[in-house]
Amino acid sequence: MEKDEIRLHYSGFIIFAAQILSLATGLIFTLLLTRNMTKQEYGTWANIFDLTGYFLLLSGVFPFWTMRYVAHRRQGAAKTGFLANLAFSLIFTFVYISLTPFVTAAFNISGTYVLMYIIASAQIINVYLIATLESILRAKRPQAIGYGLLVEESCKIVLAYLLIARLQQLFLGALLSLIMATAVQVLYYLKLTMKELKQKIQWTYAREWLKYSTLNIYFAVGNQLAASTIILLFLYGGQAARANYQAAATYASIIGYSLFLSYALYPRLLTKDNLEDVTSTLKTVLMFAIPMATITLSLPQSLLTILNVHFNEATPVLLLLAVDAFVVLISQFYSSVIFGVEKLDEEATIPFRKLARTKIFKVFTLPYIQAAISLPACFYVLTQYAGGQSVRAAVFVTAINFVAHTVTLIIQHVMTRNSVRISVPWRNVGKYVLASAVSAAFFYMLPDTTTVLSTLVVVSVGSAIYILVLLAIDRDARRIVSAIWHAIKGIVKKREILQA
Repeated sequence: MEKDEIRLHYSGFIIFAAQILSLATGLIFTLLLTRNMTKQEYGTWANIFDLTGYFLLLSGVFPFWTMRYVAHRRQGAAKTGFLANLAFSLIFTFVYISLTPFVTAAFNISGTYVLMYIIASAQIINVYLIATLESILRAKRPQAIGYGLLVEESCKIVLAYLLIARLQQLFLGALLSLIMATAVQVLYYLKLTMKELKQKIQWTYAREWLKYSTLNIYFAVGNQLAASTIILLFLYGGQAARANYQAAATYASIIGYSLFLSYALYPRLLTKDNLEDVTSTLKTVLMFAIPMATITLSLPQSLLTILNVHFNEATPVLLLLAVDAFVVLISQFYSSVIFGVEKLDEEATIPFRKLARTKIFKVFTLPYIQAAISLPACFYVLTQYAGGQSVRAAVFVTAINFVAHTVTLIIQHVMTRNSVRISVPWRNVGKYVLASAVSAAFFYMLPDTTTVLSTLVVVSVGSAIYILVLLAIDRDARRIVSAIWHAIKGIVKKREILQA
């Protein structure tokens, strides 16, 4: 094995484990907000990051090519991508700050929050830098991204406690802790990528990327258009509707963590075209995604109650979002496979005509199809049928997004069926569903929980039941546990040798 060869399952499990461990700090941070903010304030908090999203449109343009070039071992690609994205971040931060007073006025946002929207501009720079640095790490050592996440989450919760207690201002303290923790993550990534960033910048790469970045911008604009349904929810459903959606999304998004188990697949396919890796990775992703969806669908009211009892009414939103999150997960897996098997940039040049005919371009068109379905539909139902009811508004938007996501997933399946054969491990899926059904039966026998501790205990026991049943009926699950155990022993042994 080459020194820099990506360890497919090891990298995925490290990142996934980091995501799971970060649930604790993430939940503490979220509880800090939801239990001390009104619904209107929490909706405004979510809207801050909805708006900054429009200024992050180009954050993935250069990282897209940077990761591919670094994976193909192109000297100077890392430094070129980093400096180019830094320049983009400064430009968009300036534009955001200039427009903030006008945008907040148009959204009828209280003047007391305008300063918070301006302070949030610092996160724009952070996100651009994180995107580039993670693209470099993903191509070389993806597992480092998991460590970076733990660094950021740990700093965030410590800073939140210190800043909020010191400033006696929840909104400002939470915002500063988020920005500062992400800045620490940037510094950590800079240390890890210093070797790559010392290489000589290659302006030919930058010119090549700029020349064909219209494709990435095309994709970014489409994604932002599709995401604009949340802006419509805030404008026509109100702050409470946005808060209900955000509360439900807090848990539904956890299902998407399973995708990190396939994080190393894309760069691995760029350097080693082995479709057997696709099937084995999909199997691992589903092994965790299915029980996570089961937990969310079985305990929606308990999960929402621990945020704040007022979010109980968002139960139907969470149920819909959980199913939608699973569909999005599969769709994103398809996309990573399609991107990985395309070899159009192996020679460090990107032929535009060839690019326009690839499946990458077709995948980049899918958000426009989604937006064409969801935007007019959301506008119509929010203005005609929501009637100022926050839960109804959030349910309508979630249901419409689910339909749009399902349509795009079907298109992806048809698009890849003949050229990129993704073999679904149905036998294994059946075992995952069976084990999940046993844990679901356990959840349904219990009354709804109302405290953080009792909910965590129930989730932990249900998860243990799933694992035990799966280990009893699935050989692959036993192999994974064995591989994880050997990896842990290897890490411990290395540390003992270093200490000796």
